[in-house]
Amino acid sequence: MEVTVYQNQVEKALKVLKRQMTKEGLLKELKRRRFYEKPSVKKKRKAKEAKKKKKMAMRKGYSY
Repeated sequence: MEVTVYQNQVEKALKVLKRQMTKEGLLKELKRRRFYEKPSVKKKRKAKEAKKKKKMAMRKGYSY
């Protein structure tokens, strides 16, 4: 991932970088990996995420 700084606008470049990282889910991944996650907890989290994704898809009219 790369962000170019133009005319010493560091704050703007940081904002762009943060937006890109959020869009790719990198910040969420870093928070999740901060501590060890037991396999049972991981399984529950994955099921919860899948349920949420399916619910959102149904709301938008897509079907899985």
